[in-house]
Amino acid sequence: MGSLEGPTAQSSKPPGIRFAELLRKTGFSIRAYQTIVLIVTFLAYASYHASRKTTSIVKSVLDPGSPEVRLSPWPTSHYLKASRANRTVSSSGWAPFSGKDGNAMLGEIDLAFLSFYSLGMYFSGHLGDRLDLRLFLTVGMVGTGLFTSLFGAAYWLNVHSYAYFLVIQMLAGLFQSTGWPSVVAVVGNWFGKSKRGLIMGIWNAHTSVGNIAGSLIASAALRYGWGWSFALPGLLIVSIGLVVFLVLPANPESVDINKDGGDLTESVEGVKEPLLKQMSGDKEKAVGFMEAWRIPGVAPFALCLFFSKLVAYTFLYWLPFYISRTAIDGKYLSDQMAGNLSTLFDVGGVFGGILAGHISDRLDARAITAAMFMYCAIPALFFYRVYGDVSLYTNIALMFVAGVFVNGPYALITTAVSADLGTHSSLNGNSRALATVTAIIDGTGSIGAAFGPMLTGYISTKSWSGVFMMLMASALVAGLLLTRLVMAEVAAKVQKARSSSNSTSMGV
Repeated sequence: MGSLEGPTAQSSKPPGIRFAELLRKTGFSIRAYQTIVLIVTFLAYASYHASRKTTSIVKSVLDPGSPEVRLSPWPTSHYLKASRANRTVSSSGWAPFSGKDGNAMLGEIDLAFLSFYSLGMYFSGHLGDRLDLRLFLTVGMVGTGLFTSLFGAAYWLNVHSYAYFLVIQMLAGLFQSTGWPSVVAVVGNWFGKSKRGLIMGIWNAHTSVGNIAGSLIASAALRYGWGWSFALPGLLIVSIGLVVFLVLPANPESVDINKDGGDLTESVEGVKEPLLKQMSGDKEKAVGFMEAWRIPGVAPFALCLFFSKLVAYTFLYWLPFYISRTAIDGKYLSDQMAGNLSTLFDVGGVFGGILAGHISDRLDARAITAAMFMYCAIPALFFYRVYGDVSLYTNIALMFVAGVFVNGPYALITTAVSADLGTHSSLNGNSRALATVTAIIDGTGSIGAAFGPMLTGYISTKSWSGVFMMLMASALVAGLLLTRLVMAEVAAKVQKARSSSNSTSMGV
């Protein structure tokens, strides 16, 4: 694969920053730039997840047995009014998903989206290390908003073609794939390894915040017609994409900060440490795809994320549907209530991501932390399936706990671990591997994310217990895949303790 030499493509200063500097008649501090980066990338990826979450909310309206699909009371054109006479609306859902294979078809469009998302992820990472990340992210967000809205447009245009929904989801998946490698690379460019787990654990709350926002927006919009559940998140991500274009500094050089010369440092227990120690001599050259795979730790964490995201995305795409189809304390919840209740899984995910990041920082052991959380997810999933229908409060508590242990390692691997490996010592300080490594890890995870919802569409028609067995088995395999890294970290801890003990003995 070819590469574009040098970082010149990444050096354009955002127009909003230039305008603000003209008004202030001075530049911003490094801390101000870091704050801008955290806030803007947080909002950017939250909007990606908000637009992604809508499908899971609308499933229960499109699928057979759902309540009446309401027509929108909003003004429409003459064409749209005329098309209402032929609109297929009934208490059995929305064609083509209103047949007996509705569950399977919904699982297949999830598979289409996530397959193209995972495929696009590899190319996005390769491009992200070679192009201006600010422009690349902006294009991805605008494209995502467009195709999210086009899915919803089927409501007003009275589209019932399965091929239409399938193609729209494929293209939406491609544009969605631009988000994660870009935002992780930008944050990795601005923040060093010290406290990275905690910082990125807090920052990674954007995933759950986006899921929560998407659930609430989509659920609230259902009363006006399910098309609005897609149109509003689509408009949201396009709006935030404009903010990204105006103000996001993709790297220190884009705002004339010299990370080579020591301008960009952080204080770590009184010691000044460069955020990214850049290789000396020639300009950095972007790391190749296969070279990135050979970085120690990339393959096992990527395979672990395959199974971790299989679990997490099954909840992302099917939890509202599962809740609406489960009698809790003998009562079935409405689609809107089920969508709102499912956000508590993501609230648990926020705590899980922060907790996993903090623990991994304190232990300095990413693999131990991730494996521990995956093993704890197994009983959490079991108890949620068995006792989640006892009462509403029991369901909430168990859902929250499941969110903590399912999303904790997923958040840790896709943020701190990816950033660590993207600046691994074997790269000799080359910082232009961040997006590629992030894309490899998350792209591999996204293949698992594609299989989970698709398999759920088929298995759930026979037994939801079968679905949970699949999820528990996946969590177990995810933990086992990190065994070699866990043993290496334990051995390193033991060696360090022995060395410390010997030093103390010699001192005495």
